[in-house]
Amino acid sequence: MTALAAFALLALSRAELIERFKAPVVTQADGMVRVHANCPEDMRREFQSPVASFAADIVKTLYRGLSMRPVRVPSPGIAISIGDVRTNDAPVVSRAVTNGSQVVTRIYLPAPGYADLARLRLEVVKGFFRRVKGVELSDGEALAAYRAGNPELRQADERNRLEEWLATGRGVTNDEEGLKLMRKVIRPGFASRRDVLLFASRLYFYPPQHDLRFADGRDCASFREAIALAGRDPAIRAMATAKAQEISVFGGGRGKALGAAADAYVCFLIELAAGKKDEDALNVLLSAADALLESAFRKSASSAR
Repeated sequence: MTALAAFALLALSRAELIERFKAPVVTQADGMVRVHANCPEDMRREFQSPVASFAADIVKTLYRGLSMRPVRVPSPGIAISIGDVRTNDAPVVSRAVTNGSQVVTRIYLPAPGYADLARLRLEVVKGFFRRVKGVELSDGEALAAYRAGNPELRQADERNRLEEWLATGRGVTNDEEGLKLMRKVIRPGFASRRDVLLFASRLYFYPPQHDLRFADGRDCASFREAIALAGRDPAIRAMATAKAQEISVFGGGRGKALGAAADAYVCFLIELAAGKKDEDALNVLLSAADALLESAFRKSASSAR
């Protein structure tokens, strides 16, 4: 409690003190969060429920990030007290205390209308982990834990890591992790421009080893080039089957437009591997797939604006 808040409390009449102590307590998140408002009724109406909802949403996010089902707790793990200071004083005072065998994080907001919400979020995260996991987190660890449970923030972080890895080779612990990020559907049902470009980058054939070449001496072949090359190099047809499976992975789950393009390329690759259609027929199939990919790219570009 700040000196200003303590002085204000001493100045209250006995009736006002009794009214404060009788103020209702708001409990949310299956009992994990409890908010008491030591302030006049008008401030309780304005801040108590919003603060409780703010903390409860963070708790739900953390449960989701840990893949844990929320459980009802007999006593709160996070107890927040709201003061009545109406200045722009923005501290968030927090301390962990032991209540029997349980740890409770007590948080005090002397001026709830001006509280530092970023700081409050971190203290709620730390309080949750003290109670649920019995661990003490640093600010950086608390922020990472919160972002891991928030779908939008997690998607942004994964996409940024992928972007950094593709641009600089950093951002992931190893290439295997980077490749997993490339294959992962970061935002289900939606294809970003990066998703479409990553998909397009897979539309090439490469020899199985770096020191090998195709029959005409090239070390890389586009799908269009592979049509003419397949008759002279049986490796193309063998690789087309594996490529069809790869294309399905990179195109699946990322919206209808990219999914349709992926299906068309798979159809082309299956026919290329079978070796029964002539070059003209294969070119028609490939052109249809290219047109669908172009449509997917336009849609991703327009949705990014």
